[in-house]
Amino acid sequence: MPMDLPTLWYLTTGTLLVAAAMTLWERKAHAQRSRELGLWACAYAVFALGCVLAMNRELLAGAFGPALTNLVMILGYLLVLQGILALDGRRLPLILTATLLAALGAAWLLAGQASVSLFWNHVGAFPIALVCALAALALHRSRVAQGLRSRPIAIAVLACHSLFYALRAFAVPILAAVQGEAVLVIVAKSTMYEAVLFTVAMSMSLLSLVREEDRARLLATARTDFLTDLNNRQGFFELAPRHLGSEARGASHSLLAIDLDHFKAINDRYGHDAGDRVLKLFADIAREIAGPSAMSARLGGEEFAILLPNMRGEEARLIGQSIARRFAEAAARSDGLAIPATVSIGLAEASSQETDLIALLAAADHALYRAKMLGRNRIEVAKPGQVVRAA
Repeated sequence: MPMDLPTLWYLTTGTLLVAAAMTLWERKAHAQRSRELGLWACAYAVFALGCVLAMNRELLAGAFGPALTNLVMILGYLLVLQGILALDGRRLPLILTATLLAALGAAWLLAGQASVSLFWNHVGAFPIALVCALAALALHRSRVAQGLRSRPIAIAVLACHSLFYALRAFAVPILAAVQGEAVLVIVAKSTMYEAVLFTVAMSMSLLSLVREEDRARLLATARTDFLTDLNNRQGFFELAPRHLGSEARGASHSLLAIDLDHFKAINDRYGHDAGDRVLKLFADIAREIAGPSAMSARLGGEEFAILLPNMRGEEARLIGQSIARRFAEAAARSDGLAIPATVSIGLAEASSQETDLIALLAAADHALYRAKMLGRNRIEVAKPGQVVRAA
């Protein structure tokens, strides 16, 4: 059933207060995003205050009521933008916010009573459209939000809201001139209906961003070895197939299976704390030399694996030799661990996108076993035909 404007104002105010309460409640569960959630909750409360002011704007003298309402609303949008920027550790300078609000306030005062209708219906909509567009752009560029499923929804909500207010600023004046002032009543009701939808969609999509990021963080923790900060066994077998599948068909892939030599003897002689430092030293060196495109993992104990997508065996062998040499030198330095530690490495190469990861690792393990049998502290290459391709 149709609703009158006061009812829509009350509905919007109630929706905003609920959104503020939900966001504050969610803040307790996400301490790492308490600032962002606090800014958004504050924004919804400011919007609610703006709604109350809008319903009573005629009680204030001259243009002061509409001007104050418009400034409060824009402050709410600026808080939303500030929260989005905070996701990546950025912020909107306070001086810029204050200058914008002061300039808008001055524009209202200079326009005076004669231009209240023009500013309320059209001119005041432009800053809202601009800030919402900036918020959508900031979210689009956000590194933290990359890959989160709710990010496109949040961007779309902000962009559509920006477009709606841009139409109010530029298209509605033309329409009102052609069709008459009755258009403004329809636009006013449409604005309130859109406000309710925007409030719900914006608050839920921003909450979803924070929840998804938290789930992604927990999942990353479950896939990460706590000591070396490399992928653990679970992370390796879950993520490695994606690395293989993302490369071009027919690309060569190499895998290094690595064991620290006589690691039990190192623990027995130097203690488990020294053993942990040896593991961390190796992980740091392997990560640095293998590079960002490689996927390094601690499979368990002193066992490691490095997947090198789109890399032929000869290049991978050079990387393995460099890792082994750098690690032995760094571990033995007197200003470092001063522990004689070395590694044995097995290398396997496959030349198909459909490479079976288990078979590739098994072939590298066979080569690793041969490296141990031949005296350790060396790299051996799997024989051709040892890697079985997936059907």
